[in-house]
Amino acid sequence: MNPHDIDRAWSSPNSGHRPPGNAIDHLVLHYTGMRSEEGARDWLCDPRSQVSSHYVVFEDGRIFQLVDENRRAWHAGRSFWRGVTDLNSRSIGIEIANPGHEFGYRPFPDRQIEAVIGLCRSIFARHFIPPHQVVAHSDVAPDRKEDPGELFPWEWCAAFGVGLWAPSAPLDHGDSLTFGDEGDKVLDLQRLLAAVGFDVPPNGVFDERTETVVRAFQRHWRPTHIDGRADTSTLDTLERVAAAFAASRGE
Repeated sequence: MNPHDIDRAWSSPNSGHRPPGNAIDHLVLHYTGMRSEEGARDWLCDPRSQVSSHYVVFEDGRIFQLVDENRRAWHAGRSFWRGVTDLNSRSIGIEIANPGHEFGYRPFPDRQIEAVIGLCRSIFARHFIPPHQVVAHSDVAPDRKEDPGELFPWEWCAAFGVGLWAPSAPLDHGDSLTFGDEGDKVLDLQRLLAAVGFDVPPNGVFDERTETVVRAFQRHWRPTHIDGRADTSTLDTLERVAAAFAASRGE
């Protein structure tokens, strides 16, 4: 991607100063979740919205920069990833035009994803953002968000160094951990989810929070079946992802 191809004619007032000493070391991917991409771009630039992102990528691959990377855009909201509770202060936010689950969720065009990958790689040239800190909005806010959703091609992106991927384990119809279960197996599940980065209490109880986080994990790494149940496929995939994350962190 040529940086001169980025349209900088649009600017959002919805931003602020980054706190001193905060490195830009996370990248959060979203979908716009609005009926039109132009409407989404306009809303991100509207002071009434109180939301923004650094970039928005249209379906035809056009890229608009709305907030300077050195400023704190308002895209992640209440969030958590590996102990970081203010992702906005430490991240770049990219909105990817898609109607989302509310208005007709659909696959992302190849040209759009190619633009996203190119944009991310250009950001990595300016900021050290390790692969395990390239996350979905649904990863960092699983109780509120579903984006960019199960149709986003994380495996394709990871092949070009954007995020981490581990092959999903085959679906199965065996036993699973589910809401209301308790014990060491649930505790092991929670610890693995936390090792990846999710905000889940290690209490040994498959509570509502655990179910929500399992669903978010599935949406990102086992997208063929999202039900919040920790079946063998989910557990095996989680172990693979946790190992990939540990390797990325040099552990």
